Amino acid sequence: MSEVHVLDHPLIQDKLTRMRRKETNSRDFRTLLKEISMLMAFEVTRNFETKLVEVETPICTSKFPVLEEDFITIVPIIRAGIGLVDGMLELLPTAHVGFIGMERDEETHIPREYYCKMPPHVDQSLVIIVDPMLATGGSTNDAIDALKARGCKNIRSMNLVAAPEGIAAVQAKHPDVDIYVAAVDECLNGKAYIVPGLGDAGDRIYGTVIG
Repeated sequence: MSEVHVLDHPLIQDKLTRMRRKETNSRDFRTLLKEISMLMAFEVTRNFETKLVEVETPICTSKFPVLEEDFITIVPIIRAGIGLVDGMLELLPTAHVGFIGMERDEETHIPREYYCKMPPHVDQSLVIIVDPMLATGGSTNDAIDALKARGCKNIRSMNLVAAPEGIAAVQAKHPDVDIYVAAVDECLNGKAYIVPGLGDAGDRIYGTVIG
């Protein structure tokens, strides 16, 4: 069974609380999202392997650690997931970026893939799927399916807020994918929104809904 890592660092929790407030405007929401994604990236990469390389300092030559895994791909689920990319690239500037587009049917709440673009040799990469919300788990499961179909074996999921139902769904279908979240909320409502959640992350990032 995969592991669920709840990242309860005080800075992450403070910023997430400010994002939850309905009066937070899109500009501030985007800024907070970028800041949280940087902080979460520290935790998602905490157990990355390192290797020693020889470095010449101004004083002498010695060996120091660098990342063993230098082929990392960040895969946002369009559209809300794009808001997490810039913060992660601040810490992982050499990472590649792929894109998966998922659209939720408002009647059935079932996501469908409408776009997928990956860097070459993504199957050899460590892949981090990013999406602010892990609600039903449908979009994340479909994204993982798409990546595994392309040969990817080392996949992690990073989300701000998750519902227990979404976590259970991903763990049931993909027990090899670890999940990193800033919070696990209470449940889903009848419209498959996370409660208490923070609303529709995509709408709040891009200001496509007023109120």
